[in-house]
Amino acid sequence: MMQDFGLEDLDVFADHIIDTSYRGTLDAIAEVTPGGYHNILTVDRYEREMELHATLTVTKDWLHLDFAGTSGCSSKGINVPLNYATAYSVFAMRCIIGSDIPTSAGSLQLFVVTGPTDCILNAQRPTPVVMRHILGKVTPDLVLDACHRPCLAKCPPKGHLAYMNCPCGARPHADGLSATAYPSGVFGSQVEITEAIAPVTIWRRELLPDSCGAGQFRGGLGQQIEMTSAIAEPFLVFLSVERVKNAPNGPASGQPGAAGRIRVTGRDADIPSKCELWIEPGERLTFDTPGGGGFDKARDRDTAALERDVENGLVTPAAAVADYGRQP
Repeated sequence: MMQDFGLEDLDVFADHIIDTSYRGTLDAIAEVTPGGYHNILTVDRYEREMELHATLTVTKDWLHLDFAGTSGCSSKGINVPLNYATAYSVFAMRCIIGSDIPTSAGSLQLFVVTGPTDCILNAQRPTPVVMRHILGKVTPDLVLDACHRPCLAKCPPKGHLAYMNCPCGARPHADGLSATAYPSGVFGSQVEITEAIAPVTIWRRELLPDSCGAGQFRGGLGQQIEMTSAIAEPFLVFLSVERVKNAPNGPASGQPGAAGRIRVTGRDADIPSKCELWIEPGERLTFDTPGGGGFDKARDRDTAALERDVENGLVTPAAAVADYGRQP
């Protein structure tokens, strides 16, 4: 193409793309209500529960997200370098602000992310970060909650992350997606693939009734997954998931989704969300993945939609009465 048009380089086109996306992002930011917006998200962590803080400052020509107040680093590898936290945080903001503008240096430079040195979202060497995705992929939740007031009608589904996979929260205009993680959009691995590469038999993998947060638009449903050893030998599970102690909340008066749960037959106590776990032959490991939070008031849910959920076994009649205040 360059030869056909007699071009020596593409600099003029690159400059045009960067400048156009910069000006388009400025216009998109101008539509956001200026001010300061704060959110706190409590997560499970390893040693103890911890808080992630986000303060979003919106002006007419830039956005500044700061993690001041966030808990300190962990001795485990769930700490997050700032560049990783920045990538997922800016992704969340870009889903709301200027989402139709192509990504370039121009569209990104107006989003500034900072954090105190050695908070868990700005880990410094030699802090361990090998499992940074556990909290790094929670930052869109943190940011979307901070954005709800200035950008309520534009917020996409909130992610409620656990693996195997948990669902999206409700969207402002639609129910959440079940068994589809946010922000990755990944749908869980098929049972046949899991059984082919791991020494397990999966006895159950189905949507979990009543796990979705109630709202005008309900959250996606979690899953219940049951498995045993397939080879009469114990197998090791390395657990590092979220939303077991702290259920996914629902914005704009939406109700929270169900918290996750992990248990093994014959053991009295539930299994913690982060540990190494041996499953002996004959024991059955059960995962209840979290449900997505609902959006807006449950009493405003369309009656036909609620009746359809009950008919499909996604919401029980008892939950319809308790959460929505009516018998379908």
